[in-house]
Amino acid sequence: MNDPDVPHFFGERPLAAWGMVLDAVHKAGGVMVPQLWHVGSVRNVDIGWLPPVPAESPSGLSSPDMRFGEPMTDEQIADVISAYASAASDAKKLGFDGVELHGAHGYLIDQFLWDKLNQRTDRYGGVTLAERNTFACEMVKAVRAAVGEDFALLMRVSQFKQQDYKARLAETPAELEAWLRPLAEAGVDILHCSQRRFWEPEFEGSSLNLAGWAKKVTGRPTIAVGSVGLRDRVRSEAASAIFEDLERRISDGEFDVI
Repeated sequence: MNDPDVPHFFGERPLAAWGMVLDAVHKAGGVMVPQLWHVGSVRNVDIGWLPPVPAESPSGLSSPDMRFGEPMTDEQIADVISAYASAASDAKKLGFDGVELHGAHGYLIDQFLWDKLNQRTDRYGGVTLAERNTFACEMVKAVRAAVGEDFALLMRVSQFKQQDYKARLAETPAELEAWLRPLAEAGVDILHCSQRRFWEPEFEGSSLNLAGWAKKVTGRPTIAVGSVGLRDRVRSEAASAIFEDLERRISDGEFDVI
């Protein structure tokens, strides 16, 4: 955790409170999926708070060339994977409609994927993205085993990191497939693809955005996100063009949810 006020998803009292929230959502006719989140070595420097234990991450880095916390041991990695599986199981027991793993934006799962923060030489490291995908795939398999086959499992992914908006894990569609297809095969049902602007193409030579490419290479439904909201500084003509583009992409089946 990087903020003492972040809500927990473990323990009798927090889970009971989440159950009350879920009941209210269901009574209103909605569905609800908790997003399970481990920040790894990311910290909120604005509040000046430090956790009572050292931050855990693949290589003890919070951003490229900036040390913070400790590299995780095999035992710590196993504990984290077990905790994710336990939280997902609790979500199902409470009656949630699915669960989402946050694997984006430079948090723990993403830190294992990013070569700038993952400098391990064991089976959780590696030169290629496919090699560094081991932790994420093991996480997904453990969660899927915990919740069974009849429970929706989403995963949020991104190229950019909060530590570096220009960072990219996959430079080609082949690299994207090597990253996302194993996650889908491990048990991810829906990919939630975060990019800063949904209309920006992910790779040269195609207008598909990240969610479009993720759907193409995995066959899984995808969620797109990125600068959809309107602000006062956006002119009405520009806003209209943005939503026309969005409507076209959804109609074309590029992605399934925005």
